[in-house]
Amino acid sequence: MKLAMIGLGKMGANMVRRLVRDGHEVIAFDVDAHAATALASELDNVTAVNSLAELIQSLAPSRVIWLMVPHQFVDQSIDDLLAAGMEKGDCLVDGGNSNFNLTRQRADRLGSLSIDYVDSGTSGGIWGLENGYSIMVGGSDEAVDKVRPALESLAPAKDKGWGHVGPSGAGHYVKMVHNGIEYGMMQSFAEGFEMLNAKQEMDLDLHQISQIWQHGSVVRSWLLDLIADAFAGDKNLSSLSDYVDDSGEGRWTVQDSIDLAVPTPVLTLALQMRFRSRQDDAFAGKVLNAMRAGFGGHSIQPAE
Repeated sequence: MKLAMIGLGKMGANMVRRLVRDGHEVIAFDVDAHAATALASELDNVTAVNSLAELIQSLAPSRVIWLMVPHQFVDQSIDDLLAAGMEKGDCLVDGGNSNFNLTRQRADRLGSLSIDYVDSGTSGGIWGLENGYSIMVGGSDEAVDKVRPALESLAPAKDKGWGHVGPSGAGHYVKMVHNGIEYGMMQSFAEGFEMLNAKQEMDLDLHQISQIWQHGSVVRSWLLDLIADAFAGDKNLSSLSDYVDDSGEGRWTVQDSIDLAVPTPVLTLALQMRFRSRQDDAFAGKVLNAMRAGFGGHSIQPAE
């Protein structure tokens, strides 16, 4: 099929590469014009365009246009595409990590113009090019069928690793919870390896341990593979900061768990620990120490 890809970062560019490998033709656009021209120079069946108007003109109705932009820019992208000539019968796919509530609002807005809107929660990161992407899709049956050939090419296999999970917003909702679970899993590994690292008298080799766990252990996983790779390159992770960012999905997961009255203590604490990582000098720690000194006479480290 022929489709457009808007947003050629690490995910978007590799998705174009995987689509082209499977015979699709892609119109490529990015706010950084060099990203599109470089990809077109690298790949046959990729055409770089300099504007959204040119993108619209390069596709015959009914168009399929795939967005891979940060969630903060989705509404602006929709406005710009409408101004450029996106029209009745076209289909817009949001492959980023958008808030599912906004996704439903966008689907209603475009639906009133007879434009299909598909939310495609996409997991796989930079490894998706070779391994395929896990794709969670929301939208109408008719809209999903329009993009099915691309979905089947992006997934690990035609019938594996992707699925139409529900109506508009469902794809992004499932991806949101997926990322909330990811937060919890990552935090568990981080805390476990911190314990191992703290047991100085045993002189534990964290790289060796991560490799042992990769085979036969119930905690073996891709995340553990990434840890082992990191220790192989830098056994003390000395080149890394302990500041941990969050991209939004963890917050949305916790917020919705509150609305649903579903307890998610592990996911919630994992998110809170990311906030903690950004504090050089946590006032909460001072308050804790004030109490410990007051009720137990515990020895308290002075401020540096």
